[in-house]
Amino acid sequence: MFSRIAPRYDLLNHLLSLRFDVIWRKRLAHRFADILARPDARVLDLCCGTGDLALALADATTAYAASKSICLMGADFAHPMLVRAREKTAGTCRRLEFVEADALSLPFADATFDLVATAFGFRNLVNYAAGLRELRRVLAVGGALAILEFAEPRGALFRNLFRFYFHRVLPAVGAVVSGHAQAYSYLPESVARFPIPSELVELMERCGFGDVAFESWTSGIVTLHTGCAPP
Repeated sequence: MFSRIAPRYDLLNHLLSLRFDVIWRKRLAHRFADILARPDARVLDLCCGTGDLALALADATTAYAASKSICLMGADFAHPMLVRAREKTAGTCRRLEFVEADALSLPFADATFDLVATAFGFRNLVNYAAGLRELRRVLAVGGALAILEFAEPRGALFRNLFRFYFHRVLPAVGAVVSGHAQAYSYLPESVARFPIPSELVELMERCGFGDVAFESWTSGIVTLHTGCAPP
């Protein structure tokens, strides 16, 4: 499904979110400025899609004067998405490498990364607990995990408006622009069955993460979940 919508994926992301998706990714990168400022940092954008989060993280390393020796990688198992990601970085000075990989069985050694971040991709995993255990495996001691995902707003009025847009307007526009109705009906369905923030916190703790927390952005439309890999 994601392979089929790759050609219009970026356009629809920006259109349907009113470009808030760009702001959210930049905000995530800023949240981990301390790691991105380190010249030896090793960073992974998991379920990277067309590489927008990886690019935001790369831009942040430049802003924070990180050395060119920083390791920035993106991983996804939808090949056409990775083709788009590589096209975006072709001919640039950004040090980005994209790898075709399954998030439940990553081709990286234990304790490889100082930061693993994922934006709007984690909910697509078929097994959240297995995914978290794999992320815990590839994180170095003290490394950070960031999961940015959609959530339903808490206020009744805004929640009802959100539901109308997410379940009626978004699928209709997505189907017309992408030509694939299934993909944009899948989006609200996947968000509806994703664990609420408190449930994901409990799952992250059970899977070995410490200092687990979450923060809601943009009136609760998205939630950033964070944790670290304790000794």
